[in-house]
Amino acid sequence: MKFYKTKLYKQDIFLINMAERLSFHEQIRNNKIKSFILIVSIFIFFILLGALISFVLDPSYFFIITIMATILSLVYVVLSYYNSDKLALASVNAKPASREEHREFFHAVENMKIASGLPMPKLYVMDSSEINAFASGRDPEHAIICATTGCIEKLSKQELEGVIAHEMSHIANYDIRFMTLTAVLVGLVSITAQIFLRNLWFSNNERDNKGGVILMLLAVIAAILAPIAAELVSLAISRKREFTADATAVKFTRYPPGLKNALTKIKHEHVSEQEKRKYPKAVAPLFISDPFKKKIKGLFSTHPDIDDRIRVLGKM
Repeated sequence: MKFYKTKLYKQDIFLINMAERLSFHEQIRNNKIKSFILIVSIFIFFILLGALISFVLDPSYFFIITIMATILSLVYVVLSYYNSDKLALASVNAKPASREEHREFFHAVENMKIASGLPMPKLYVMDSSEINAFASGRDPEHAIICATTGCIEKLSKQELEGVIAHEMSHIANYDIRFMTLTAVLVGLVSITAQIFLRNLWFSNNERDNKGGVILMLLAVIAAILAPIAAELVSLAISRKREFTADATAVKFTRYPPGLKNALTKIKHEHVSEQEKRKYPKAVAPLFISDPFKKKIKGLFSTHPDIDDRIRVLGKM
């Protein structure tokens, strides 16, 4: 009887632990849904701003602003989109990886290529003692992965595969394309607001009634706040895509401790100011971890808090 109760107790503990475990499939699905909701919210900001501008000024004025903002935003983003990999590599002075010199790097990517079913990306190495890596490219056929020398030298086989799986996840999830769409919408909101505010003083619009003055005030406030709100939502999307990439990395490796231990090493390593200067701020959001080790958390950060990422991975 005692043996039977002990067996039941162990089974109960096992079931409780299983209930507390997080499914990477559920994590991927939830984060993708949240990303979609966030990007829709940017579009809603744009529609609300446009509605206020139409009420305050002639509706045709908003139509003209929208055309101008769309053209400017698309030209800037499309040029960046088709050259994102070249711009990122040039900015960090990355060199093509050598199969002889960076054998572990090639092995890790080849293993994750098989696990993910993706084409083999082009591999590059950045000279930095910091543990870090990033992926870029408009689609899997034009993808690149760049790892720092510190990433290749300091991580174990399983940890390096975890980091590579994370970067392959960004490629598999078309995150460059998704963030490009986000940039277009944020650009639309920002440019529309700027054009409206700059031309407001030159318009002949007169509002003598109280309602007209209130609408004008609301439109000005919206034009000031909408770009800030859109940028905050863009940062939130970036954080959700990082969580999605972490969960997808577990799907590829089937070994959560690999990426979890790599992030733990990243968390505890000290980065000198000289090393930080090797990273352009414009490229920082691409990396698996913020290379500047900034203490900014929450709304204004491009990456989720590394402790939260480690905690979530520990539950998978």
